[in-house]
Amino acid sequence: MTVDLWMLVAVTLLCLMIPFVSLVGLARTPGGTTWGFGNRDTPLEVASWVGRARRAHANMVENLAPFAALVLVAHVAGKANATTAMGAELFVIARIAHLIVYVAGIPVLRTVVFSVGTLGEVMILLQLLR
Repeated sequence: MTVDLWMLVAVTLLCLMIPFVSLVGLARTPGGTTWGFGNRDTPLEVASWVGRARRAHANMVENLAPFAALVLVAHVAGKANATTAMGAELFVIARIAHLIVYVAGIPVLRTVVFSVGTLGEVMILLQLLR
């Protein structure tokens, strides 16, 4: 399997694991476990980092599909190379950093690491357009 495909697996696993970050905060909130297993009819006041973790997950879900499409098309088209591998690695590292920085609540750095991930996708896209 190529580096690109391994990075797709890695970022998919990251996407699947992010909800557990917010579950920790939910479980530590008074009444949070009951609320989580209930109908969730009323909003629950949680720490601000829990909301950021949820938004980081939503952002990951939004960005996973385009990344997956680029990696898979590069693989099928036979265009996967060292540049696409580097782009995929950059994307994964940036997404890990994005999660950490977003949950920590560091706004400007969050945008910077998000942009680095986008750069990784652009690197893959440019190889497809060659």
